[in-house]
Amino acid sequence: MSAAIGYAAKSVNAKLVPFHFERRSPGAHDVAIHIEYCGVCHSDVHQVRNDWKNSLYPCVPGHEIVGRVTAVGNKVTKYQVGDLVGVGCMVDSCQHCASCAEGEEQYCENGMLATYNGPFKPDGTNTYGGYSDHLVVTEKFVLSVPTSLGARLQGVAPLLCAGVTTYSPLKHWKVGPGQKVAIVGLGGLGHVAVKLAVAMGAEVTVITTSMDKEDRAREIGAHDVIYSKNPAAMLKHAEKFDFILSTIPVAHDVNPYIELLKRDGNIVLVGVLEPLAAGTNNMLVASKRRSVAGSFIGSLAETQEVLDFCGKHGITADVELIDIQDINKAFADVEKGKVPFRFVIDMATLAAVKE
Repeated sequence: MSAAIGYAAKSVNAKLVPFHFERRSPGAHDVAIHIEYCGVCHSDVHQVRNDWKNSLYPCVPGHEIVGRVTAVGNKVTKYQVGDLVGVGCMVDSCQHCASCAEGEEQYCENGMLATYNGPFKPDGTNTYGGYSDHLVVTEKFVLSVPTSLGARLQGVAPLLCAGVTTYSPLKHWKVGPGQKVAIVGLGGLGHVAVKLAVAMGAEVTVITTSMDKEDRAREIGAHDVIYSKNPAAMLKHAEKFDFILSTIPVAHDVNPYIELLKRDGNIVLVGVLEPLAAGTNNMLVASKRRSVAGSFIGSLAETQEVLDFCGKHGITADVELIDIQDINKAFADVEKGKVPFRFVIDMATLAAVKE
């Protein structure tokens, strides 16, 4: 075992505070990683607040992790000390169910093991995430960060969750040249989705409640912007899109967006993991053979794919770098929707806590 330090919430209403704990020593198939940056995902806030009614405390969040390898087990073949690597939302799965066998570990039929808020099997020990100084992960669940992105590591961290969460449905529904695609929301997930869809060759429109984001949407490649609170603007774009990706992170009415789909179009929800604010009007769905679907993060293969894709196209997330000591303010800003894109923690600031 090795001593570790991070920031944890010790109960549902508690602020995150310094937390000392132990990580396991690397086993034969393990990789030890010194964490350099960790993204702040809206899921971190949901988990700490127990919004999904499954939180375990103490809770050390963080599943958008990049850092350097510091040690490897004697059976590790892919990595060596000094390698630049990442860890996303998963650190293990059963490895034998149908989903795992097909390389879809996020849908493990026996439950994937989350990077934080585990619990570890079989003893039930909680998993602690990337708001910490180091991590020990089995080799298969470690990702390689392209060297071309090495100078922008803070912008790489969100690709481990926001990147793959948006890349997976774009890939699954075969988004590409000639398609008209809309991204709903231009926050942490949405702005990454825009960059990915544009790089895939689609004609991309951003749908937003904040018209002050129009300039930024166009700067990152959006061809058009729709203000969703303007009924006339929404009506103008009825039956226009082949594919819509909704990144709205709270319960909302999906029906106005369904009406924007062409016949046989698809809308996929990745931001919300709770019941919608209004029932789906199946007349809108059936009358144009449209589909409403969901997607959950992405597989290990897709996570590596999105890192490689971003390395090829020079894509990183737009981030605001913060000290770990400012994490509670960051959480409050995320809850209020005040962060323009993504907070990323500079984990070097943990050094002040150790002293």
